[in-house]
Amino acid sequence: MDRFSTFAEIRDGIDRGETSAVAVAEAVLDRIAAEDASLNAFLHVDREGALAAAAQVDRQKAAGQPLGPLAGVPVAVKDNLCTRGVPTTCASKILEGYVPPYDAHVVERLRAAGAVIVGKSNMDEFAMGSSNENSAFGPVRNPWDRDRAPGGSSGGSAAVVAAGLVPGSLGSDTGGSVRQPAAFCGITAIKPTYGRISRYGLVAFASSLDQVGPFARTVEDTARLLTVLAGHDPRDATSAERPVDDYLGAVSRGVAGLRIGVLRDAIESLPDPEVKASTLAAAAALEKAGASLVDVSLPSVSHAVSVYYLVATAEASSNLARFDGVRYGVRKGGGGSLVDMYGTTRAAGFGPEVKRRILLGTYALSAGYYDAFYLKAQRVRTLIRRDYDAALANCDVVLTPTAPTPAFKLGEKTSDPLEMYLADVFTLPPSLAGLPAIATPSGLTKSGLPLGVQLTAAPFAESMLFRVARVIESTVGLLDRHPTIV
Repeated sequence: MDRFSTFAEIRDGIDRGETSAVAVAEAVLDRIAAEDASLNAFLHVDREGALAAAAQVDRQKAAGQPLGPLAGVPVAVKDNLCTRGVPTTCASKILEGYVPPYDAHVVERLRAAGAVIVGKSNMDEFAMGSSNENSAFGPVRNPWDRDRAPGGSSGGSAAVVAAGLVPGSLGSDTGGSVRQPAAFCGITAIKPTYGRISRYGLVAFASSLDQVGPFARTVEDTARLLTVLAGHDPRDATSAERPVDDYLGAVSRGVAGLRIGVLRDAIESLPDPEVKASTLAAAAALEKAGASLVDVSLPSVSHAVSVYYLVATAEASSNLARFDGVRYGVRKGGGGSLVDMYGTTRAAGFGPEVKRRILLGTYALSAGYYDAFYLKAQRVRTLIRRDYDAALANCDVVLTPTAPTPAFKLGEKTSDPLEMYLADVFTLPPSLAGLPAIATPSGLTKSGLPLGVQLTAAPFAESMLFRVARVIESTVGLLDRHPTIV
């Protein structure tokens, strides 16, 4: 199989006997061993487990048993998703060496579908970041330009797909962490409706925002992954009891008759002319394919960054309190008092960005400030959702850029946290509203960096997103363009 083969090509090749799952897995594992040093995208490669899973697929094939929808397809998993018997560190020193005794729900579903999990991908520590520079184990490098960031926090999951190391991967998205890396790396990723995919086994950052999201090089493969992952799970109280749509069937339906909402003012005021031109080109391509363009406005989204960094940090302050050096992970300073051990463990275990967000969140939740900050942020969050409801009453999807700029250079924004936070200005609003949003490529800059657009739809309208994204992919996308492999 070619390094850029689709899921269907791999699975069907195994089914027809043109190759074997073990041969595919060995080729991918050898490629990772030879090439990942220039990317730093994997934190752990499970060669033994991957080959065992592949061999099981081959045994099923030899026995005449039906193969799963992802049989033999190699997949990487972000390192904040629990994997039984395989380290899960969240790219943090505080969990260095931790091996979960169970699989996350989405990992269970991958295994049941016949996918071959080859390893755990690098990320911003505890999913807190927009560049993958907050990993305790070093930054991931963008396959299109090794001096640039791949986006965050799921930068490793995006980079391994873009570079052709694996055909698909899983990330998590709290405020844009699958969509922004997808844009920076020139691939497709979807953040589904809140509750569409179970969060069981996803190490929590901000529980009212966190969602698992798949990456792939094509819209169709992204739809295949979501089909496997979506569905109710009683172990997650927020999991939606709603049937899963036919995502694959929706991909080829086209956009004739659809209404595309365009945030005209936001697009016209973009500081980067190439991002602006790329977004307008995607809109024009949709109009040419039979959709109509409708100007929409979202007045409250100007507050999204402020709202997000109150809500998300407050929830992080609560969720990360469990990392205390007692139950699992690293323990430091055990010779003093319990309070000393807590402080020493967390000081050594957490990185600067995680500490910053815990401090912000603890302050926002503290006595005398809860109403002024956290409660007010939740009220504005409701206004953002109402803006989307009003806009989506007049259109089927809302079109924006995914990010205001192409991938920036490593180190370019690390000294200014606010500038880094603004890299997610377009991805934060759908997250706060709990809506599905997909990022798909929309061209290259003159210097050869990927650009992408984001589409947002009504709750559980992922099928609509796949329809529209497929037209963009086939007109202004990057199906035949790949980064230089070194």
